[in-house]
Amino acid sequence: MVSFENFKNEYERNWASLEVRPGRLADANGVARKAINGKATYQQIERLTGVPWYFTALCHYRESNFDFDTYLGNGESLHRTTTLVPKGRGPFATFVDGAVDAFRIENFIGAQDWSIARMLFRLEAFNGFGYHAKGVNSPYLYGGSNLYGPPEARAGKFVRDHVFDPNHVDSQLGTAVILHAMMSLDSSITLDGSPQFAGRIEPEDDAASTIVLMQQALNRLGANPPLAEDGINGPKTRTAVSQFQQQNGLRDTGLLDGATMAAITRATQPGGVMQSGDLSQVLKRLEDLSQVLRPPTGAALPGPATPGNTLPATSDPISLFERLFSLINNKTTPMPGPVTPTTPAPVDQLKQVVDLLSTLLNKDGKPVLGQVNGALGETIGKLLDGKKTALGIGGTLITALLSSVTASPNAGGLAGLLGTIVSAVPGLGQFAMPISLALAAWGVLGKLEKWAQGTAPPPKVTT
Repeated sequence: MVSFENFKNEYERNWASLEVRPGRLADANGVARKAINGKATYQQIERLTGVPWYFTALCHYRESNFDFDTYLGNGESLHRTTTLVPKGRGPFATFVDGAVDAFRIENFIGAQDWSIARMLFRLEAFNGFGYHAKGVNSPYLYGGSNLYGPPEARAGKFVRDHVFDPNHVDSQLGTAVILHAMMSLDSSITLDGSPQFAGRIEPEDDAASTIVLMQQALNRLGANPPLAEDGINGPKTRTAVSQFQQQNGLRDTGLLDGATMAAITRATQPGGVMQSGDLSQVLKRLEDLSQVLRPPTGAALPGPATPGNTLPATSDPISLFERLFSLINNKTTPMPGPVTPTTPAPVDQLKQVVDLLSTLLNKDGKPVLGQVNGALGETIGKLLDGKKTALGIGGTLITALLSSVTASPNAGGLAGLLGTIVSAVPGLGQFAMPISLALAAWGVLGKLEKWAQGTAPPPKVTT
């Protein structure tokens, strides 16, 4: 596994001895000026993420040569959903929104160490650490300096995947060279970003061990080309993840989300992935859990029970789901009471799951605020009880409206008001939309929980 601590001293030595080659100084200063011209926008991102503005500028140069109409994560257009890893991102209203999303994926939000060594480590991670094995300083960092290429240093470049040409000299300027030039033109750039607490684990370090396990698993599953098991979630790893997602019917993002990691883990186990519709393993685990929380023998759950079912007939979740499906499909025929399934086996299994969940939600038979509605405590839970769905949907609609408004606070009327809000809260949609959607989902889960408890009437079928 690649470790920052293994490279830290090397980065610090290289930075201390770095000099821009005289023949490349004019080029370096020209690029540095372009970076500094975008400072105001990069500082908006810094306020939202904590990532230094000059680091964002270097990433922007690397991905799209300072084009503010592109997504910082891969250089694609802001106005379309991305098709390169990371896939499925956007569209985004602003460059700032896209940059916040890209830094969240990279685990940079919440990072505290922005020393020169850590920044160089993060920048090199984008391109890979293969140059260390070749005894060559990475041109991605040091191109155009005395640290890369003759006469002072060795040359060499990976001209394509796994193909290294020791005689090739990369003509592109390295990101460390551009940063060096930026500092000579802007005295406000100070590299004193060491973490406040020594030994503090940075977010990407915390994720590295999980990424290594996923890389090992993907290699066992036949990743082609084989992945370096280095704990760096770089382009090759994301491409392998994307291929796995395509082959296994998962949403193709190239990102190691929870569902993908679970699927990769299952695929490496004897027998592979569970058969579709087989709930036996879930039932077994729920049964074990319910034994701990189940009411004493002989205790009845509240409400009249129907034969063969521990839930009250009026709040049978199977019926509720069928009724909800009827509403969604605009069917007019009500379906009261338990429904006879056309495929008994899976529905019987689902009934068992619902019964077990009902045991958990109705411990001791008390119709209290459940775990969903009472997640933030009794006081706040009661305050939001019955209001979360409406608030979430309303917040989502308002956020969508604000995200589509061009910041124009000088305009009159409603446009001016919305423009003022948009300009005062950069990146609003990136944060407010997930919160609003989560609140709406929380409200729906809370309502389903109440139906399961029998403390709320079931939905009425409408024509």
